[in-house]
Amino acid sequence: IREAQAFVEKFEGALGKGKGKKLYAYKMMMAKKWVKFKRDFDNFKTQCIPWEMKIKEVESHFGSSVASYFIFLRWMYGVNLVLFGLIFGLVIIPEVLMGMPYGSMPRKTVPRAEQARAMDFSVLWDFEGYIKYSALFYGYYNNQRTIGWLKYRLPMAYFMVGISVFGYSLMVVIRSMARNANESTADGDDDNFIFSWKMFTSWDYLIGNPETADNKFASITTSFKESIVDEQESNKDENIHLRRFLRVLANVLIICCLCGSGYLIYFVVKRSQTFSKMQNVGWYERNEVEIVMSLLGMFCPPLFETIAALENYHPRIGLKWQLGRIFALFLGNLYTFLLALMDDVNEKLAEEDAVKNITHWTLLGYHNSSVGNGSTATPPPLDPADVPRGPCWETTVGIEFVRLTVSDILVTYITILVGDFFRACFVRFVNYCWCWDLEAGFPSYAEFDISGNVLGLVFNQGMIWMGSFYAPGLMGINVLRLLTSMYFQCWAVMSSNVPHERVFKASKSNNFYMGLLLLILFLSLLPVAYTIMSLPPSFDCGPFSGKKRMYEVIQETIELDFPLFVAKIFSYVANPGLIIPAILLMVLAIYYLNAVAEAYQRANAELKKKMQMQREEEKNKRNNKASTNPVLQDLEDLLTPSMKSESHSKQAEDKKTESSNRTSPVRKQSKAAALDGSPMTGGRGAAFNLPPHVFLTQPPTLGVWSPYPGQPRPRGHPPGPVPGRGRGHPRY
Repeated sequence: IREAQAFVEKFEGALGKGKGKKLYAYKMMMAKKWVKFKRDFDNFKTQCIPWEMKIKEVESHFGSSVASYFIFLRWMYGVNLVLFGLIFGLVIIPEVLMGMPYGSMPRKTVPRAEQARAMDFSVLWDFEGYIKYSALFYGYYNNQRTIGWLKYRLPMAYFMVGISVFGYSLMVVIRSMARNANESTADGDDDNFIFSWKMFTSWDYLIGNPETADNKFASITTSFKESIVDEQESNKDENIHLRRFLRVLANVLIICCLCGSGYLIYFVVKRSQTFSKMQNVGWYERNEVEIVMSLLGMFCPPLFETIAALENYHPRIGLKWQLGRIFALFLGNLYTFLLALMDDVNEKLAEEDAVKNITHWTLLGYHNSSVGNGSTATPPPLDPADVPRGPCWETTVGIEFVRLTVSDILVTYITILVGDFFRACFVRFVNYCWCWDLEAGFPSYAEFDISGNVLGLVFNQGMIWMGSFYAPGLMGINVLRLLTSMYFQCWAVMSSNVPHERVFKASKSNNFYMGLLLLILFLSLLPVAYTIMSLPPSFDCGPFSGKKRMYEVIQETIELDFPLFVAKIFSYVANPGLIIPAILLMVLAIYYLNAVAEAYQRANAELKKKMQMQREEEKNKRNNKASTNPVLQDLEDLLTPSMKSESHSKQAEDKKTESSNRTSPVRKQSKAAALDGSPMTGGRGAAFNLPPHVFLTQPPTLGVWSPYPGQPRPRGHPPGPVPGRGRGHPRY
């Protein structure tokens, strides 16, 4: 009664009666509007994600492996946008607004000998002239402890922002790797009934846009291709000895290519140092290092892919090998470039000592000449453009990184235009009048190079991390590069590329990309840490000029701006006797946590195996049960028609006498006992009710039925074999 009353109260308005009809209609209207609002808000959030629909369109036509690159590119754009805001807001803006203006000091003034050509395009293209003496590079910033009316500590801010760039990047990369690992493990094992799930549950019935429906159809088709490739690779047989030989041969060839590219870069960098001491060198000689590195990055990945065809890996595994090899190529080229650049830095440090003495004697001579004239007036200051200055090795390093970044951008865009767009136009319009089918044969349409683009992005980010300390404006250039790359490459993929011949599904997480990024982040930190801790800064440029080492700005700030006990605390913390045990403790903690994580992984693997075995056991039980039911049905069909008619007549008699026996419990009990005692009495299936202590071990054979010991023979059957049952006893 209570349930019925609650039902009536709840749906009183829907029944059309009572005072709650309008309230119920209002509630239903508001509930529908709330559901619609949540759906629209979810769509709005999806629309607010940058380039989400564009990436979904790419994924529907090219698969999740190509889409994973654009997701990675979008993530890199977000990280660089935060880093650019950090550098721009805490370093560049304070120096521009509160620092000394251009032309007020030698480090912010173009030298007199360079002013005539300081605005030429060829000079500006090499990031010389006015660009070199701007806020884009390290040498522009002043070494005053405080600037402006806010007493802003620019050298300290410059140092802390440079360290924070690496700290924030490290935190974001590790956090993304942990989140991707959690998502990949939370998905569970979905390897059962893959094609059934895709066939019956893939379509989205809320789609109302024809273009969206076409994209969804293409996405489902692509997902089937990915699953078919995975299934074929799991069932493939191969000659293991031949495969091992070909894989060893491929690795030997690739190692030779890596060694050759490293030697070539070292040779070119040493040659460029010779050109830098010469006058009137050509454009190629000035940019030879950037050109060679860009050409190696453009031609080596296709060569590696051609050699990798010998290995015949699964496409997903082959992509990881290709990524690792290109990463080794880029990393070897970068570190070879850095080693050669360090030789140039050492030469400039030796040159600075001589220039420092020249500058000192020039200023002293100017002052003495003014005093020697006998005038008591204060001599006018020497024009900053006429002051001799050092080479400023930090700005030189920053210029090299900016050149590498800009040349990499140009080579990437030119490669996309020439190698993808013009090639697609040629194949599309010349195919009608060519000797062979250009679309099916050579040159055909280009496929999107996942490994080359991913490694190019990672390699470029490594240069940005290293170069941003010496060129704060480099981060802004990279933000513009990533922004234009998203639109340009999405357009090129949809207009000029075709899906891979063997479409394969990307990993459940992008942790492989993140692992490469984490490695390049660590390797990018090493050169910067070496220059901060070991090399002396330039004496006349940059925020750390006048100090023996760059990190001394922290000691200076602690001594002058903090109480005395804080300085003592920092001195105790910086003691090697505390640092070494702390590092050992962290190593032990990492080892312990790694062991615990491996134990959890093994436990999860065992649990998955047990769950799989239990699922297979339940499936076998259901199959056995389904197979025994038809056997019982066939045995029942062996009953004679007369026997069935007798059973039906007896049931009819029981129904007639049921009303008279209702009031007699004794007769009901005796009838129930009689029915239970005879296996041949009763309805369908009663003849096969077995005693509780007897088990069926073999299928019954044809023979004569006989009662169990102690059971009476049923009436109505003549002695002898029952028609249709054969002879012999049923074997239970």
